[in-house]
Amino acid sequence: MNLDKSFLLASALRPILARLNRKMRKLSPSNTPLSQTERSILVLLEQHDQLLSAELAVLEKITPQSVGPLLNHLAELDLIEKRPSTTDKRKINISLSVKGQDFLQQVRQERDEWLGKAIAELCTPQEQLILQQAITPLTKLIDF
Repeated sequence: MNLDKSFLLASALRPILARLNRKMRKLSPSNTPLSQTERSILVLLEQHDQLLSAELAVLEKITPQSVGPLLNHLAELDLIEKRPSTTDKRKINISLSVKGQDFLQQVRQERDEWLGKAIAELCTPQEQLILQQAITPLTKLIDF
């Protein structure tokens, strides 16, 4: 495929993926007033086991001052745990709580249920096969 065709494909694919992503983000447990950044922090903590607030700021590309209120909100909701470092008492290790793990699992389950139902009801068997085959190239795009 030449560059012009790739550009046209990208122009058609980008808004569809963005809209699908936004729709998936809206599917969340009721009564959970979390921002996208707070949800992202929970996922980072799940991936890294524990992090310092400064590390979270770097990973989220936000200022260290912005992380504090977000972490306080997550702690108020019992979604994270804060523990003093064993090597440096000035540092606080932040990790995902059991409630935070349950929350992420619930969000994923709700999204999977919605997407699975949508695929089953709207897509023909041939379209479902196309979606299955698209997973590998889409994964390559993410890793680029």
